[in-house]
Parts: sequence; C-alpha cells; structure tokens
Amino acid sequence: MAPVLLVTQDLRTEDDLVHMRAAVKMHASDLGFSSLNQTKIMTAASELGRNTIEHGLGGLVIIEHLREPERNGIRLTFKDEGPGIHDHALALSDGYTSKKGLGLGLSGSKRLMDEFDLISPPGTVITVVKWM
Repeated sequence: MAPVLLVTQDLRTEDDLVHMRAAVKMHASDLGFSSLNQTKIMTAASELGRNTIEHGLGGLVIIEHLREPERNGIRLTFKDEGPGIHDHALALSDGYTSKKGLGLGLSGSKRLMDEFDLISPPGTVITVVKWM
C-alpha cells in the first residue's frame, strides 16, 4: 500500500525542532509503537532534525505511516539543501563529528532504526524507517 502522509514540517529553528519531536511522538504513539520503540524513534528524529538545522542550514521533515500486509511502520525523511555529506562512510563512523558534538548522531540513528538511507550531496536526504 502507498504510504500515508501524516505531516510535513519545516526545520529551521529550535522551536521547529520541538514541534517536530512532539509530532513524531504523537504519531508513533498513535500507530501503536511500544514505549521502547517510541524512545528509539524520538532519539533518531531528534538527532537527524538537529543535523538538518545545524549542518543542512534548515530543511524539512516528512512523517509517513507505512502499511504493508504483515506490518506497519513509520518513515521519517529529513531533507536539506546544505553543503551535503561528501564522505558517507566517515560521517557514519562512531565518534566522527564535523562540529562539536559526540559524533553519534548519524551512526546512532542508523542503529536505532530498522532502515537507514542517505543520499548526499547535493544537499542531504536521510530516510529512516521503524517497523512494528
């Protein structure tokens, strides 16, 4: 079945990040994810949203409900038009940071979710999926 669009939201400010986290939490809960999986989804969304604002110079997030015959899921797509990620392997390695963070945002998000896709440059599009 085709994905069901739940929300598209700009990510430019700290307030946008707060609203995005609330939307992700609400939709993950409404879809029936366990508390543990809601926490995993929220953590990944928070990291990727912050990266969209800080590294991508702002962008947007698309939240979708995925429905398949045997399972349901949530897909989060983060898009920006920033400088992009030129070395995917390096960016996904634990401890790598291009700024002042701990270097766990991308690699940690990849581990927390069931699917992770990175397209960059130009700009960056990161898509993550969690299945129930």
